[in-house]
Amino acid sequence: MLEKINEAVSFIKGIYDVQPIAGIVLGSGLGSFTSQMEIEKEIPYSEIPHFPVSTVEGHSGKLIFGKLAGKQVVAMAGRFHFYEGYQPQQVIFPIRVMKYLGIKNLFLSNAAGATNTSFKVGDLMIITDHVSFFIPNPLIGKNIPEFGTRFPDMSEPYSKDLIEKAKMIGKNAGYDLKTGVYYAVTGPTFETHAEYKMLHVMGCDAVGMSTVQEAIIAVHMGIKVFAMSVITDLGIREDNNVITHEEVLEAAKNAEPKLTHMFKELVAQL
Repeated sequence: MLEKINEAVSFIKGIYDVQPIAGIVLGSGLGSFTSQMEIEKEIPYSEIPHFPVSTVEGHSGKLIFGKLAGKQVVAMAGRFHFYEGYQPQQVIFPIRVMKYLGIKNLFLSNAAGATNTSFKVGDLMIITDHVSFFIPNPLIGKNIPEFGTRFPDMSEPYSKDLIEKAKMIGKNAGYDLKTGVYYAVTGPTFETHAEYKMLHVMGCDAVGMSTVQEAIIAVHMGIKVFAMSVITDLGIREDNNVITHEEVLEAAKNAEPKLTHMFKELVAQL
């Protein structure tokens, strides 16, 4: 793993050798975020040694380097999911690469289904904590000391400092931001009625198919994490609960300007 990461980093630095302060991972339907960046270089995943290639609609599949709010950042336009058939080590490979490129902060976004009955489609939820029992922990296997300790503490998976800054940014912008617990599932199926109800009873506010493995790896490597969900569907509702990926992409697209503003203002404060 360490050798593969060094090869990927060496390749990237041979093309673009400017250290980013933050990494940004864009979820389903959120690829237009990069229009706010001052783009300096784009590298397709397919060209980077050992990088997986995204297979999901709404994920373009490239690393984008440049400036956001005057700060150097690298954005992943398209992420990798366990449900695509990738192993956890492949899912988190880009996070390790970004760490070795120099990032100290990681901003994660995703499209999620609400299990909190007070949420509505289009809401933005700051993730304050997560639950993940059914997706394999990406740290299973031999620990590599260069990355971090064998047993990392997960009492603060999402930076309290960044969360408080985000709340203030949202308040100043007049956004009705939500906060809550994110539950990670494998996918690719959307949840059943019974599963949504179970998550609601367990105290989870939203459910999705990404983010947690990336957050674990970031914490393991000493990176501060901020994550935000765009609520794209309601898991608990009275009408016929049929959800399509197209609807998820549309809802994410509509909420994207607010998420972009949040990330941009957070990066400006780094």
